[in-house]
Amino acid sequence: MSRPISTDLVCTSPSAIPIAQMRPLYRVDEVEKRLTKLPPKEHEHLRATYERMLEKGPERFQVKPSGLPVMDHLYDTLPNFHPVLDDVKRQLALCEDSRDALEITPILLLGPPGVGKTHFAREMAQLLGTGMGFLSMSSLTAGWVLSGASSQWKGARPGKVFETLVDGQYANPVIVVDEIDKAGGEHAYDPLGALYSLLEHDTAHAFIDEFAEVPIDASQVIWVATANDERQIPEPILNRMNVYEVRMPDRDAARRIALRLYQGIRAAHDWGRRFDEMPGDDVLDSLAELAPREMRRAWMTAFGNAKLARRTTIEVADLPDAGGSGKRSPIGFVH
Repeated sequence: MSRPISTDLVCTSPSAIPIAQMRPLYRVDEVEKRLTKLPPKEHEHLRATYERMLEKGPERFQVKPSGLPVMDHLYDTLPNFHPVLDDVKRQLALCEDSRDALEITPILLLGPPGVGKTHFAREMAQLLGTGMGFLSMSSLTAGWVLSGASSQWKGARPGKVFETLVDGQYANPVIVVDEIDKAGGEHAYDPLGALYSLLEHDTAHAFIDEFAEVPIDASQVIWVATANDERQIPEPILNRMNVYEVRMPDRDAARRIALRLYQGIRAAHDWGRRFDEMPGDDVLDSLAELAPREMRRAWMTAFGNAKLARRTTIEVADLPDAGGSGKRSPIGFVH
């Protein structure tokens, strides 16, 4: 692969990371060679894939920090992710004043459902100013979901890594492998097989999707995997990642999450200006008893009830019944 080409395109927001480089992901001549070898009127999907690659061209944006982005809001809204945020900040700092590309060691987030693992990945993609691909392993059984299936198979198509890079705008998107511990499949297929090379920086430089069969540079992908039980993950995968156990936030952190959600919902809607800028302490105390993933729905119900009552202040009575599944369970942040 050729080296990244410098550009002058940057973001001006002080809290964002600028797009500083273009990076070629594949060689056009290899795509053209594959295309010319296709028999006429056969492999139409594969032909369309090669033509799309040629039309889009090989270069994609590669984000790189010109300085450390503002992360205070993430430390505030993701109180149970501070160790992960510290790690990301360290890796951002390494390349902020150098010509090196941004490299983030693959991350594995361990925690129960609803702890906020997917939400964290979305926030990180937004922080970096890059795209995001999402893959839920719990509903997949074939090994080709990451690496594609041979074009000889009926209904074959490229894998998620290829699609995210070729169809996207970025050379270093965040790709979330959700519930990696639930990857199953027939004995002939290993859904995690492609990760053995994709998680290694050196081998990911020439990743070959089995459908397209053209080497593609996946070395800049930012990997975030989530899991409930690390015992179900092969040791070679664990050894390639920084592993973090994400715990439930304490009561004070839960109150801050509830407050942030209130402020966010209020600011996002025109009707929000009709309500008080701050909710009462008694309402926040009640919200802190809910499972955090239930907080947004609870707030929306409360806003509606208060509006029907012609009040600008939300009261505890406006909140939905907290019985049953809404009660606080051992989880952390909003999904």
